[in-house]
Amino acid sequence: MDIKKSRLYTATGDDGTTGLVGGMRVPKHSARLEAYGTVDELNSHIGLLVASLPASDDFDAERSTLRWVQHRLFDIGSALATPPQPDVTPKAGVDEQCISRLEHAIDEVDSFLPPFRKFILPGGTVAAAEAHVCRTVARRAERRITALAATEPVNPLTQRYMNRLSDYLFAAARFNNIKAAADEVFWEKDC
Repeated sequence: MDIKKSRLYTATGDDGTTGLVGGMRVPKHSARLEAYGTVDELNSHIGLLVASLPASDDFDAERSTLRWVQHRLFDIGSALATPPQPDVTPKAGVDEQCISRLEHAIDEVDSFLPPFRKFILPGGTVAAAEAHVCRTVARRAERRITALAATEPVNPLTQRYMNRLSDYLFAAARFNNIKAAADEVFWEKDC
């Protein structure tokens, strides 16, 4: 779908509101905007993660999965930016096949990883550290979505997908360190 070029500034949000799909205006601090805004923030971080991956073929599958995830996050953001209609199940932006594909990706990445017996701290390579940032932003997006779901209908598939995505990002962080032969950073209890 091509979008007609328009001015980057509209000034319609100067009053502290923003438009949802369909034209309804809501405060910029609304739970709905917090939810899809955090999904958008996650999408930006995933773009940074993709950019930080080594050019090696070892990371082609991860790069492909992350690009696919970015498209799904845009779909989820669009679904969340659409106000619910009475007696209509809200769109999820994803379906069961998307969740299955993400679970398969988790299993694929996990098959390369050694078991861990300690908590892992964010760090190692830049890509691994950024994957951990993505994981934490994904968890925050999930919290924002569940907060929205406490007051308005949200498709449960959206919540399931976001939950799996943070798991994938944890596995990806570990994979980036293992493939780069970088040490994982384990928590050492000091007190």
